[in-house]
Amino acid sequence: MKNFALIGAAGYIAPRHMRAIKETDNQLAVAYDINDSVGIIDSISPDSEFFTEFERFQEHAWCLRRNQQTQLDYVSVCTPNHLHHAHIAAGLRLGCDVICEKPLVPTLETLDELRKVEQETGKKVYNILQLRYHQAILDLKKEVDAAPKGQKFDVDLTYITSRGKWYLESWKGDPRKSFGVATNIGVHFFDMLHFIFGSLEKNELHYSDDLKAAGYLEYEKARVPWFLSIDANDLPESVQGKQTTYRSISANGKQIEFSAGFTDLHTISYEEILAGRGYGIDDAEHCIKTVEHIRDGKTVQASEHNAHPFLAKLL
Repeated sequence: MKNFALIGAAGYIAPRHMRAIKETDNQLAVAYDINDSVGIIDSISPDSEFFTEFERFQEHAWCLRRNQQTQLDYVSVCTPNHLHHAHIAAGLRLGCDVICEKPLVPTLETLDELRKVEQETGKKVYNILQLRYHQAILDLKKEVDAAPKGQKFDVDLTYITSRGKWYLESWKGDPRKSFGVATNIGVHFFDMLHFIFGSLEKNELHYSDDLKAAGYLEYEKARVPWFLSIDANDLPESVQGKQTTYRSISANGKQIEFSAGFTDLHTISYEEILAGRGYGIDDAEHCIKTVEHIRDGKTVQASEHNAHPFLAKLL
């Protein structure tokens, strides 16, 4: 049984990590968050220590190292995006391997800094890239891998996940902390596209504001107009008033349905990490490079052939 610490225990994604730790027969020894709304711990790991000051959490973790039975093996990081780098580095320096949500870090420069801390500590960083374990994604990858060399799939990516006014008041609405819509909600899909379709060859940004972004990605085996939004007004008329999220990915006109099981892949991710097969820094590099370019790039005019269908409504 491995001992885990969890940094960012009050966030939306933290319960999935708590359950993954429990379902892999390991122990959440200690958790930390500046917020104390963590009652979910009672139903998953009621014996866990909990701290709201990082200094007290860190001191407790150091004390645990004195005993081989209690010392921490892993630190899981579920904090806001801008804190990932500091919390990953802290976990490595505690002598632990670290599991972190996406985006691992915002830039290739900070990714290289993590590589240095890995080398200094001899410990490893793992990134949760859970869509790589989804059966529908694996089936599509198998189909793409079997396609004739040089064939490019025509892919359309649309993801609209409605958010209320609270979103822009939270850290997620602050581009200094979330790094913007394309990074915060798009990084999952950009990693998936790279996983299936290979190396990125072209990256164009066609539109970007606080609520939505659109662009075009061309991979070794795919052409992908994409649209991401947190604005309910962008929901297609067919689903308005019926659902708050619209997720559509098609390849050569065929819809890829992966809503089922979309939120149930953290335990599989943990199982793979614990077995030594998890995804590390090198695996995360491609999607970090993609979102960094989108975030820093200037918008360009879309051509007739690479514009997402929703783009016309924005211009």
